[in-house]
Amino acid sequence: MPALTDGTSLPDIGFGTYPLCDEEATSAVLSALEAGYRLIDSAVNYRNEDAVGRAIARTDVPRDEIIVATKIPGRDHGFDSTLASFDRSTDALGLEHIDLYLIHWPNPRVDQYVDTWRAMVRLQEEGRVGSIGVSNFTPEYLTRVADATGVMPALNQVELHPFFPQVVLRAFHAQHGIVTEAWSPLGRAAPVKESAPVAGAAATHGVTAAQVILRWHQQIGSLPIPKSGDPDRQRENLDLGGFTLTDDEVAAMTALGRPDGRLFGGDPETHEEM
Repeated sequence: MPALTDGTSLPDIGFGTYPLCDEEATSAVLSALEAGYRLIDSAVNYRNEDAVGRAIARTDVPRDEIIVATKIPGRDHGFDSTLASFDRSTDALGLEHIDLYLIHWPNPRVDQYVDTWRAMVRLQEEGRVGSIGVSNFTPEYLTRVADATGVMPALNQVELHPFFPQVVLRAFHAQHGIVTEAWSPLGRAAPVKESAPVAGAAATHGVTAAQVILRWHQQIGSLPIPKSGDPDRQRENLDLGGFTLTDDEVAAMTALGRPDGRLFGGDPETHEEM
């Protein structure tokens, strides 16, 4: 289980909820919890915090076994705005405490992510947040918030899959004790599943291409958060313990990385998330 620098342990895999909304999101989270997922990822801009909260309220899984994550949107950057945004998120989720709170994007043109981070450090000090981290941050932004506050983000959620393996960023994370969490872990519409290394490993181990990719994430030290509204697929994505990829298989998948790997994400330098 990945261990955060604040002492918190996370599961090897989480459940993503984007773009699920309303009752579809509630049903998906309920079935994911039933299948065994214990890390549920949400965000203000996914517009599903209320739906996720309803699932948490309805499930038989004890609250203290569930790690609920959400993210502050760009429009709420700034110290006071962050505190107000946090209150709105807890209200939407129906929770007094958020287990993992992230900055969704750095929005460097606005340049308020350091003040946002200061507010998140305050929330953690007050015990209202368990762990704090970021999403889509580069080493430059990670270093800046750490230098300004003395607190390095415990986790950075980034686009990561075999076509975009984030080798340099993962090395930085490892050096500074930052857990790497992967959004779009299967590459979304990118033909990662059809690539020769993935298809070959799937045939060798008698598993699906998705299982191979998710296992690759775990073996390179990435925490994937796949999304699926289908209970069978949810269970399949969670069933990764029966096989291990060889070093050569892992290396062949990582070598798929290419300049156009970031096909569906955003560049933190230019993307502004509202």
